[in-house]
Parts: sequence; C-alpha cells; structure tokens
Amino acid sequence: MHRYRFVLLRPLQLVPVLFGISVITFVLVRLIPGDPARVLLGARATPSAIVNIRAQYGLDDPIWVQYLYFLKNLGQGEMGKSVVYKIDVLRLIATRIEPTLALVAAGVVLTLLIAVPFAALSARRQGRAADHAVRLVSTAGLGFPAFWLGMMLILLFSVRLDWLPVAGYGETLSERLQHMILPGLTIALSLSAIITRSLRAGMIAGLSSDVATAARARGMPEGVVFWRHVVPNAMVPTVNLLAVNIGWLIGGTVVVESVFAVPGLGQLMVRAIFSRDYMVVQGVALAFALATVLTNFLADILTVALDPRVEM
Repeated sequence: MHRYRFVLLRPLQLVPVLFGISVITFVLVRLIPGDPARVLLGARATPSAIVNIRAQYGLDDPIWVQYLYFLKNLGQGEMGKSVVYKIDVLRLIATRIEPTLALVAAGVVLTLLIAVPFAALSARRQGRAADHAVRLVSTAGLGFPAFWLGMMLILLFSVRLDWLPVAGYGETLSERLQHMILPGLTIALSLSAIITRSLRAGMIAGLSSDVATAARARGMPEGVVFWRHVVPNAMVPTVNLLAVNIGWLIGGTVVVESVFAVPGLGQLMVRAIFSRDYMVVQGVALAFALATVLTNFLADILTVALDPRVEM
C-alpha cells in the first residue's frame, strides 16, 4: 500500500495550485472591458443608480479588497451572487453541472470506442494499407476545429438524415442520451486523433515486449496475447494522456455547448462573459480548474492501479 501514499500528500500540493488559479482568474476576469453595473441597468441608467449598484456588489472597492472578500466568501462556501441571474453562483453552477458532466463522459466514452479499435487495427497491420489509412485520418483529425466538426455533424445527421436532434438537452433519459451523441462525437473526433496515435505506439511496443514473447512461448493465440497483455499495458500511458488533455476537453465543452445549445457550464460561461457577470465567470473558471486538478489526481491513482511498477 506504500505505492498509494501520494493519495494523502497530493491534496496538500493541490491547494497552492488552486490558490494560484483563483488569483489569476480573479484578476483576468476584472480585466474584461465593460462595466457590469451599466450592463445590468441598461443604456439609460443614471449615474447615481450605477454608483449604488457598484457599491452593492463591492465593485467600487480596490481589487485586492474584492479578492479578500472573495476568499472570505469562498471559505464560507459562497461565491457571491450573479448580477444577471440574481441567485447564488454556487446554486447556479449546480443547476448547470449535469449537462457538462454528461458531455464530458460522452466524449471520453466515444473517444475510447473510436480510438481503441482503430489503434488495434493499425498496430496489428503495421506498415500495411490499413495502418497508413488510420495514421492519415488521425493526423487529419488534429486540424479540424470543434465548432466546424459540430456544424458538419449537424448538417449530416440532423438536417440531411434527420436521425438526431440538433440542439438542447432533452427532458427524459432517452432524450438526453440522444442529445449527447452529436456533441460527444464532436469532442471524440478531435480527441480520438491524439489517443489513437498514442495507443498505436504503445501497442506496437507491446507486441515486441518480453511479456508478449513469454505469452507466445506458452502457446497462447496471437489474439489472446494482444488483448490480454498488449492492450492493458498500452492503456497506461493513454490514461495519462487523457488526463493531460482533460483541460482541452473541458475547454472544448465551452465551444461545443455553444454550438449545440447545451445548457451546461460552458454555455453559462460564454453568456456570463458577454454580460460582464464577474462572479459567474470566476465561479465557472474555478469549477473547471478544480475538475481538471481532480481528474489528474484520479488519473494518477488509476495509473498506479494499472501498473504495479509505477510509484508517484
């Protein structure tokens, strides 16, 4: 169990990381052009009304004083109140977190469903036409932006074929699963290009490893050797690669949710930026940062569990 000692120490190391992220986010949010008070009151707002709103939300205090208030509220489990939605930011985030989690989960599942078979096909037919085709497609997939992929998928599967809904999140479980296919596929097509190349390299290395050679010497069929010994070992670096790209994946949800009108945290952040809703922007940014840090932490635990030789 000494291999899991980092589970006790790593959370302490994450505290300064989250603190630094909170400082950077707080400062950058307040560099956004525009006045939230004026946005809230409209173009015909009187100067006295603007002054009152700024005083009410603490916008007239120095930025370091605002940050201290922010830390104090955060320590009490609060992130302030949304200027636009008129409710607590934490409550607002809680109402939007489910669609984002569903989108990320759909993206990861579809990525593995695409990457594992194609990487296996490429590795087992190294140097042949199938290998070259997979490498070409995965390389081309790196250059397609998420918003373009999303629109192409909408045109094909929603407009032309009328198989899947265009946008939204749905009400029932079956409707939500249908609504998550196209957004999840948009993320998966971009992410699977990276994962496929990593898996292919790991599988090719695993085919010539001592473990595979010993398994063949015991008379195991080549298919059993590949799926029982080669694939699990190749998944270890893939888990780390997925964790490294989780920031990109979460950032990608901002674009994808806007394209497909998914009412998640990404769409909430975009609207909050345009409406100068400082509290919501920094709250969602911190939620994204916390999710990224926790995902990397869980990936470390999974890596240690998959490979007994690894120590963190």
